[in-house]
Amino acid sequence: MRRRELIMSLGGAIILSTSPGGAQQVGPVGRVGILTAQDENNSAKANFAAFQQSLDQLGWSEGRNLRIDYRWAAGDPDRTRKFAAELAALAPDVILATGSAVERALEVTRTVPIVFVNVPDPVGAGLVDSLSRPGGNATGFMQFEYSLCAKWPELLKQIAPGVTRAAILRDPAVTAGIGQFAVIQSVAPALGIEVSPISVRDAATIERGVGAFARFPNGSLIRTASALVALHTDLIIELASRYKLPTISSNPATAAAGGLISYGANLINQFRLAAGYVDRILKGAKPADLPIQAPTKYELSINLKTAKALGLTVPLSLLARADEVIE
Repeated sequence: MRRRELIMSLGGAIILSTSPGGAQQVGPVGRVGILTAQDENNSAKANFAAFQQSLDQLGWSEGRNLRIDYRWAAGDPDRTRKFAAELAALAPDVILATGSAVERALEVTRTVPIVFVNVPDPVGAGLVDSLSRPGGNATGFMQFEYSLCAKWPELLKQIAPGVTRAAILRDPAVTAGIGQFAVIQSVAPALGIEVSPISVRDAATIERGVGAFARFPNGSLIRTASALVALHTDLIIELASRYKLPTISSNPATAAAGGLISYGANLINQFRLAAGYVDRILKGAKPADLPIQAPTKYELSINLKTAKALGLTVPLSLLARADEVIE
């Protein structure tokens, strides 16, 4: 009986050590660093939750065979540089970087693989050699080419025909901020719109700039894509409401949050796709061999409640094109 009990005891231990319910990990642990210039707002958390969920579906689970180190820079360029260096020093298998944080990551490492999302025109910004053959250690998913920015004043004019002035909220310290403003500035005169830049260094600068701009009639706001603009989403929506300024954004989530209209790529979908590239790199693929992917569809969202508050009647032709109408 003692021999039989010993065998059964050993067998139970083996089953326990290999069962899914045990905390033991099998094989090496994949290490992923996440670098973002955003703060921990609900929209950003939803994006990263979708990323982790997709990784889990691909067989990578935190606490079992995956470790994720987050760094949230909350719109501070110095913190972004510091956190980029910290993550590179950890020698992860891959870094997922978003927006302007990609440039900071590439400043500190040309060896650690980088997958990026939410980046306008990565070729023009000098992040990669080409879309089909990125070269180097970075690849990922582009938010849009700068030509898309021309659609923002056009859509704004359709929903608010009386607009003759637009304040462009942008971050002039990053390549994307300069590129987006240049495109908007080039097409606005043909639409009868005069543009003025407002830097988004901090909340006080935004509030002063928008307040001064709103002293004159027929104004509007165009929110460009940047971490600093996203950081001040609630403030910008509040200012647009206070001064009755029709506003367009690249992020579909802003219309749901109270903005008037948005036109841009579905960011949550980009984060899901990024998980696939991270999975391939964890399994041995090289970023240089993974082509940059561009959105195949841009989403138009319109908030009818906000339009009504601004005294605007949305054209039926625009409503028919919308992917999401918020009432």
